[in-house]
Order: sequence, then structure tokens, then C-alpha cells
Amino acid sequence: MSEISNKVSFGEALKRFQDSKVLLVGAGGIGCELLKNLLMSNVKEICIIDLDTIDLSNLNRQFLFRKHHVKQSKAIVAMKTAQSFNPNVKIEAIQANIKEPQFNVRWFRQFGIVFNALDNLDARRHVNKLCLLAEVPLVESGTTGFLGQVQVIVHGKTECYDCNPKEQPKVYPVCTIRSTPSQTIHCIVWAKSYFFPQLFGDDEGNDDRIQNVAQNEAQKKEVEELARETRELAELRKSLVTDSNAFDKIFEKIYFKDIARLRAVPDMWTYRTPPTVLDINELGQKASHLSSPWLDEQKVWTLEENFSVLKSSIQRLSKRLKHSGSEGLSFDKDDKDTMDFVAASANLRAYSFGIEQNSEFDIKQMAGNIIPAIATTNAVIAGLCVTEALKVYQHNSDELKNVFMAKRADRVFHGEKICGPNPYCPTCAFKHLKLPVDQNRMLLKDLVKCFLQDFLHYSEEVSVLKEDLIYDVDFDDNSNSTLADLGISGEKNTILTILGEERSDNEETMDSQSLTRIPLLLEIITMEHTDPSCTPFRLPSEAIVIPLKPEPLQSASDTEKEMVDTMEVEDVSEVMPSEKEIIDIEVIEGEDVPKPSTVEPRASSLKRKPSIGDKTDTKKKPKN
Repeated sequence: MSEISNKVSFGEALKRFQDSKVLLVGAGGIGCELLKNLLMSNVKEICIIDLDTIDLSNLNRQFLFRKHHVKQSKAIVAMKTAQSFNPNVKIEAIQANIKEPQFNVRWFRQFGIVFNALDNLDARRHVNKLCLLAEVPLVESGTTGFLGQVQVIVHGKTECYDCNPKEQPKVYPVCTIRSTPSQTIHCIVWAKSYFFPQLFGDDEGNDDRIQNVAQNEAQKKEVEELARETRELAELRKSLVTDSNAFDKIFEKIYFKDIARLRAVPDMWTYRTPPTVLDINELGQKASHLSSPWLDEQKVWTLEENFSVLKSSIQRLSKRLKHSGSEGLSFDKDDKDTMDFVAASANLRAYSFGIEQNSEFDIKQMAGNIIPAIATTNAVIAGLCVTEALKVYQHNSDELKNVFMAKRADRVFHGEKICGPNPYCPTCAFKHLKLPVDQNRMLLKDLVKCFLQDFLHYSEEVSVLKEDLIYDVDFDDNSNSTLADLGISGEKNTILTILGEERSDNEETMDSQSLTRIPLLLEIITMEHTDPSCTPFRLPSEAIVIPLKPEPLQSASDTEKEMVDTMEVEDVSEVMPSEKEIIDIEVIEGEDVPKPSTVEPRASSLKRKPSIGDKTDTKKKPKN
């Protein structure tokens, strides 16, 4: 894509857009709406990629899918359903992970523009990086409820997705989940990510929200205790399909013995109320008079009803486990049996620890990471995506905006001038070079000595990374290996990351920080017509300069911070808070849902360049 310059008319921009090959990443709520818009815009060719399959919960807002499509590929069904909107458009559907190696920089270069309609942070960052390397414009988008956001990313012209730090998905320490839950979500994570997989699933696939703890002495004891409990549950799991009293043994262990063991821990309950053990005989007697309490999922069940639901769900899941073989069962928020188990076991644990219980409906929202999505918001944001894309094709940098949608009667949309790239960004502050090589003849030491040190003037303190480190001054084991032996080739479109310092003849007077270069991303391409008598690589015809990293900024003084905070209040007093939030994306199953992240004081913007066309940069950055 050429640089944003030399503005063209709307008609010419529309024609260029229609003649483009477009990549749509994601076929969820926004993806379905975007696909429809692209077809109605008469775009010549569309490639849509999505790894996910259709869930029952998707049907209320993803209009291309119907009930008989459940469990089928989102990308393929979306293509088949939407093709009738405009049969003249060529649509290619791929069910795959966008992070797979075949979707490399060379693959991205075939597209004129990329639309992101993804549902997780990691994939968004990956697409952002590849679009920067391929120099293909990217249109980012996300929604949650009535809020939405569109961001345009153009290499070298605008900030990228990582220029502002993103809030990481919430994780919960093992010790909190296992021993001292204090919130409903702690009990739900325990039921879904520990109790359920231990009994019915593959424990190695546990939800990563139960975070590994650091290895100090106290936490080692926690891990040892957790391992012991895991072994006990593994023994009970074996009895599920053979022992008629399996439920009694499981309940006795989880809600009586384990709770009693926690109550006996010295000093644990000095400043908190100890948990309550549950009597299986008493609960069993009261529950025997109940009838189908689980039919009403919006009701908060009583203690006896939770007991009855747990017993029934374990019996149902045990029968399924018997026929599943060694694979085990997996949690699915739309699976009645697994949802009953998680809801009842979480509520019983919440009761033991004096935590408020919830209805199965509410627990499903939390266990399935469901944030209510609104089809209208998805449709509006998808329309804005196409509008901003047309501005890219008009080469109209003055009109490009990051657009925020908010629930406000007098002003639904808020637009921000695009900012230039953040010079401190770990993703887009790089130099990109292509190096033609004969990977079968070129040794790694040739790359380091002849190209990096002799031609680009790196010092000896240079590091070469593929996915992992393959060379530095203290790790030269691969020096005599060919690039092909290391899996580096032009066919694979390998990208190497080079980190190091500029060589200086006067290093005594210059510290290493002032010599550190920005990362070099070296794209390996195949050298054609190689002559065995020639060097196994082709040097660029012109001298290459790798810029130095900017000097780290000093922290603002307390006085400066106080002044900046005061200025910030004056600047945004007339703007509703939701409009000034930077919308961030969490890992959400099957949802195009951003999460509003907190906004730091303007002191953080001291590290940023001013916005394009603005005198003062008011761009907010969310806290880590």
C-alpha cells in the first residue's frame, strides 16, 4: 500500500477499494456484519479466516448462522450464507489459526487492507505485527454492549495496536482459589478449572487462569498440598463408573474433609471467618423431598437444591465419562450437565466460605466469560470500519480517526485524531530489511560477521532471535550451522530479530545505552540464480542506517505530576468518562468484546509525540 499522500476523490477511492483483495480475520459478531458490508460494497475478492466453530450462544447476534449450523466452522458457514448477497464476489473461507506459520508476511502482502474482528489480545497483536511488516493497512475494531471502537493502523503513519499498553486478562493465584476464596468468581474458577477437570476432564488442560505460584517456601507447601488433593481426586475419579457410592465419597472429601483440614491450619483464620463444613447426611435428607430444582436457572438455589443438582449432574456426567474413553469431558457453557455441575459445586463452596451464591444464569455468564453483546452495536462498528477504510484509500490522513461509540443521547460518536507511532513501542519501533540468501550455503556466523558486524556495523554484543535465541556472544553453538539447518529459509519467509549496539571507535566516552539500536527485523528471502563461487547472500546496494533507541525519559517530579493531573481534569471535564476510555480486548470465548481499561494521568503522554494535527497530545494510555 502506498503512503498516505496525494489525496484522491471518493469515487476513485471506492474503485480502488472494490478492486482490492481484502482479508477479514474473524467471523463473529463484527465479522458477520463486516462480511455483509464488504459484499454490499462490491469488493472483488474477500478472504475470511476463523478457527472457531459456531456456538448456540452466537445465534442471537451473528445473523449468518442458524441452529443447524451449531458446531460447524464459522468461516465456512459465513461464506456459504453470505455468498448469495453478491454472487459476483469471490470469497475464500479458511478454518485455521491466523498464527499458523503458513500465514506469514508474504501471505499478508497479497491483501490491500486487513480488517480485524478478533476476540483475543494475543491474536490481535500477531495480526498487528504482520500487517506492520507487510506494510498493509489494518482496521481494528471491538464492541461491548453499547460501546465500540474502530482504530486505523498504517505502518509508519499511525500508532499501532501495541503503542498503548493493554490490560492483561485476569489471573487468580492458586492459594486464593484453593484455600481462601473471597469472591464468587474464585469459587466459579475453582469449580470450572480445578474440580471439574480433576473429575471428568484432562487435568493437563486446566484453565490458565489458575496461575502458577512462585517457588518460595510457603507457596511450595501450597503446591504440595494441591498435588496431594489432586491424587486423592484421581483415585475417586476411578470409582465414578464402578462405585455406586462415588458421589458420597466425593462430597465427603471436598466439602467436609478438605474444609476441615483448612479450618485446622494455624493462624489462617485470625482475621477472617473460617469456612463451614457441610454434612452430607443432613443435606441428603432435606434434598430427598425436592423435585427438579434445576429447571429454573434464573433462581438462586437453596443449599439443599444445590446439593441435589450436584448429585444429579455427577451421575449424568459419570455415565458420559464411561463412554468417552480416555479423552474425558470438557466444560461447555452450553452443555446443561457441565453447567449444572459448575453452578452447584461453586454455590456449595461459596456457602462454605460465607460468599453470596448466584443463579445458574449468572454463573454461566461468568464461567463462560459472556459479556452481553448487542447486534446493533456490531452493525454500527462494522459500518465505521468500511468508512475508515475508504479514507485510507483516499490517502486522507487528515480525516483518519480512531472512533469511539458510547451510549449517550446527545453524541453517540467520539473521534480522536490519529497519533503518530510511539517511538518507545516494542512492536512498531523497528527497522525492517530484506536479505536474499542461499540458506543451504550460508552459515549463521557469516550472517553475524559479514552482514551484521561488517556491513551494518553492529558491535560484538549482537543477538539473533528466531522464536528463541539462536546466537549471541555467549551462545555461539549454532555458528557453524547453515541457515537451512536452523529452519531459516526464504520459502518459510523467516523473520529474524536482531538486537544489539552500534560499533563505536570511542566506546570509552559513550555508554552502551546511547549506542543501543532499535530492533532490526530481518526478513529472509530466497536468492535466485545462486553461483556456488559467490557469497551466499546479496548485500543491499545502498548503505543502511539502523536508528538508535531514544534515550529513556526521566520520571516526572511530583510537582509536574500534580500539574499534569490538574491540566487533565480541565481538558476532559466536558467529555463523558466512557468516551475517554481506551477500549481493550480480553480473551473471551466467541465474543467480539472489548473491555474498557483504566486511563492513566497525562504524565504518561510525556513519552509520546503530539497527535497529528494537534498542538497537545491528549491520548490516554491504559495502565498495565
